[in-house]
Amino acid sequence: MQPKYKRILLKLSGEALMGNQSHGFDPFNAAIIEQYANDIKEIVNTGAQVAIVIGGGNIYRGLNEKESGIERAHGDYMGMLATMINGMAMQAMLEKIGVYTRLQSAIKMEQIAEPYIRRRAMRHLEKGRVVIFGAGTGNPYFTTDTAGSLRAIEIQADVILKGTRVDGIYTADPEKDPTATKYENITFQECILKGLKVMDMTAFTLCMENKLPIIVFDMNKPGNLMKVVKGEKVGTLVS
Repeated sequence: MQPKYKRILLKLSGEALMGNQSHGFDPFNAAIIEQYANDIKEIVNTGAQVAIVIGGGNIYRGLNEKESGIERAHGDYMGMLATMINGMAMQAMLEKIGVYTRLQSAIKMEQIAEPYIRRRAMRHLEKGRVVIFGAGTGNPYFTTDTAGSLRAIEIQADVILKGTRVDGIYTADPEKDPTATKYENITFQECILKGLKVMDMTAFTLCMENKLPIIVFDMNKPGNLMKVVKGEKVGTLVS
């Protein structure tokens, strides 16, 4: 089976790894990471090249400076380190099930990760290794959504797959509004006009300017990732 998308950037949220705790890792976390790893292995076996960016929200979220006393830039660096912990957890689980990986960091930490080098990342992908990008862009004031968009453009990915808890983009929050309806396809301009928050605006604009499609889908449903990569109608396509 030839995948519809040859090279993908999979953007995962840190919150999805939380299980039932309000922060950090809990016993359910391993099961979630294992499911993600098995789904990723399935698509790697089809010949798809996979890069991953994971958020750090399960470990650290930016706090209000007035309340926490931690200035924004300092807090953002703390968040970058949280993404590295999640990246290491994903790497460990993937390698446990026989998937070759490389973890690259936008901040130097040679003992645990390679530095982010674009050409090296692309070479790893060509060799069938899963590349995990950690530490965001390496700069404060940028989200992991922006890091995902930037890395996807740099490695010439065909699509960004944004794995979330909901199965696409809706007219309103489906967890709060039962009348919300799902979009199968939507344009970048429509998302902006309707005020639909797919990603933060910096990340979204990067994708729009570089004509990089985004698919928002439910990553917590086993098998969904394979369906998306095969081109089946899962989630919402933004193009």
